[in-house]
Amino acid sequence: MGRAFEYRKAAKLKRWGHMAKTFTKIGKQIAIAVKAGGPEPDMNPALRACIANAKRENMPKDNIERAIKNAMGKDQSDYKEVTYEGYGPHGIAVFVETLTDNTTRTVGDVRSVFNKFSGNLGTQGSLSFLFDHKSVFTFKKKDGLDMDEMILDLIDYGVEDEFDEDEEEGSITIYGDPKSFGEIQKHLEENGFEVTGAEFTRIPNDLKDVTPEERETIDKMVEKLEDFDDVQTVYTNMKPE
Repeated sequence: MGRAFEYRKAAKLKRWGHMAKTFTKIGKQIAIAVKAGGPEPDMNPALRACIANAKRENMPKDNIERAIKNAMGKDQSDYKEVTYEGYGPHGIAVFVETLTDNTTRTVGDVRSVFNKFSGNLGTQGSLSFLFDHKSVFTFKKKDGLDMDEMILDLIDYGVEDEFDEDEEEGSITIYGDPKSFGEIQKHLEENGFEVTGAEFTRIPNDLKDVTPEERETIDKMVEKLEDFDDVQTVYTNMKPE
């Protein structure tokens, strides 16, 4: 397995938290996609990606349709994507992605957690060098698929030659340039691949070892951050167990 897959597999449960909060977070993602490209999935690649992610998380069809409908309402809040970066306890880098309609509230919430755990909240972009920003696509594997040929077809979109295969699920996960998200998605769809997940991720490029006691403290900090509805994803450079 690749470094990216190992990190994502270990971090997934911590990042998403409880199911109810997952649906809230996906609902915000759908709202942004609808406002940017309209409510019709066939005409809106970003919305198709959100729906694929929602289905992967077992979000009911009614919830998905309601989120799309709510995004079209006149009173629906406009969400902004804002990131917060800093160091938590034991020198662990913490990168927080949010979708918020009130940045004053969100920065206050995030800062309160950093302060509680004796961390330091830095300026936006200050820790971006510690994390590789990637677009991530998971799709069902076809019989006779030649991955070397596929990667060659996608090389112009920054897709890495390292990919991850989940034999149990019968799926492939590839990683590419986040700026090429739409082009990669279009290529997969036009070539008949069933996309089961499409998102962005940040993969730490300098993992740090921690003791069990230190891990417990950092996990508590991550959980506190995830308790806020505005927080979408929390990344750290703590080495997975």
